[in-house]
Amino acid sequence: MTVRTRIAPSPTGDPHVGTAYMALFNAVYARSQGGQFILRIEDTDAARSTAESEQMILDSLRWLNIEWDEGPDCGGPHGPYRQSARKHIYQEHALKLIEDQHAFYCFCSPERLDQMREAQRAAGENPRYDGLCMHLSESELRSRLNAGEPHVVRMKVPEHGECQFHDELRGEIEIPWSQVDMQVLLKNDGFPTYHLAVVVDDHLMEISHILRGEEWINSTPKHVLLYEYFGWQAPVFCHLPLLRNPDKSKLSKRKHPTSINYYRQIGILPEALINYLGMMGWSMPDEQEIFSPAQMAERFELKGIHLGGPVFDLEKLSWLNGQYLRGMDPEEFMDRIVEWGLNRDNLRRLVPLIQQRTEKFSDLVGQVDYLVGARPVLSAEDFADTGLEHEVQVQIVDHLSRELDALRDWQRDELFEICRSLAEWHQLKIRDYLKPLFVALSGRAVSLPLFDSMVFLGPDLTRMRLREALAVLGVSKKQAKRLEKQHREFRASLGSPQ
Repeated sequence: MTVRTRIAPSPTGDPHVGTAYMALFNAVYARSQGGQFILRIEDTDAARSTAESEQMILDSLRWLNIEWDEGPDCGGPHGPYRQSARKHIYQEHALKLIEDQHAFYCFCSPERLDQMREAQRAAGENPRYDGLCMHLSESELRSRLNAGEPHVVRMKVPEHGECQFHDELRGEIEIPWSQVDMQVLLKNDGFPTYHLAVVVDDHLMEISHILRGEEWINSTPKHVLLYEYFGWQAPVFCHLPLLRNPDKSKLSKRKHPTSINYYRQIGILPEALINYLGMMGWSMPDEQEIFSPAQMAERFELKGIHLGGPVFDLEKLSWLNGQYLRGMDPEEFMDRIVEWGLNRDNLRRLVPLIQQRTEKFSDLVGQVDYLVGARPVLSAEDFADTGLEHEVQVQIVDHLSRELDALRDWQRDELFEICRSLAEWHQLKIRDYLKPLFVALSGRAVSLPLFDSMVFLGPDLTRMRLREALAVLGVSKKQAKRLEKQHREFRASLGSPQ
């Protein structure tokens, strides 16, 4: 059997280090077995998927020197490799499930489903679909379909017993069918949900081994059942431990930088980052800490993957990066500095901010230090001269941070409009509203224009500096809940609650 693995990211945001982590292990395992590694784009969420996000994923993985044998950019014999181009395939397979009585049309409204789940929770039951539409008569079913009534397609799930499947890392796993919902397979817009699409795609693309995060364990019974319904051989399942924050929670951007772009921008080398991700779930047999994906593939075995939740530690990553930097000869070291920060593309973005403010080149360092290097470490005293109460400053930084987490179009005008709206909501003049933000982003009360600085820093560094500033200002658990409520009120005032 030819080993074929895949990574299937959704192009809905910044490229995540968790995506690189899973891509690395899938690529390394395929290479270790002389197989193929496939990249597939899961873009059926039309409202959130963007071509820009897809391109960032491709660019980031290539920056990390992760290569794939088949994908949306290079083609292959099992394309298309974007789910949005495979809609007809999923519809055909959903209809086959209905014909074989393994799935059914469901006409239940969102309101009925909400009421049903609320009643189940009140009764102490596990919320799941109650099967109402599974028992419609043929005549009623045809009448409602012919009338064009909105509907979805759901899979049938056994009422009793357990699903048993084997995981290469965890052994035999049993999950009661009573914990498995009658999953929607085809939405009312004709697009598939993840669960139908992933099974159909993995089978048609001949994926032999599924290496994915442990958060998918509870969904595996749905996938096992679909393989059974279609009469297909299920692939080998291998659920890897998730990357963790230092507090052992799942790695998330609210607590930790998660974007590959962030690490690239602060000067982490791609070979150091990919090396570190390899260390997150696996160790070389001789405990060697410096190794490449090629060296990893030479000695890789699935049973060597650690199940303990790996903690993503920026200090350890920085140490490892330093080992690579100190191992370079001076010429390479200089080349990599230029490649990182002193390249013409970077300078081209910087010049409009500084040229009219510069009298001699020695002025430059003091103007741009926080843009091309680390911002000074903040203290609570740095915010003392803004003229704003502590609570107001916390609100400003917190609410802007929440807004920027959701911002897709990182442009000066959009950034200004968000701050203008927030300033108006806080009943502050814009110049007063911006004072703590200058401190948060530059470390000083006066710096280059704020919105131009935010554009130059980019979303990852800007968001991270705001979170660091919020930590310096200090937020209690009680205050955090109040801030969340206040932000919802702000969104409601715009007519777009979150």
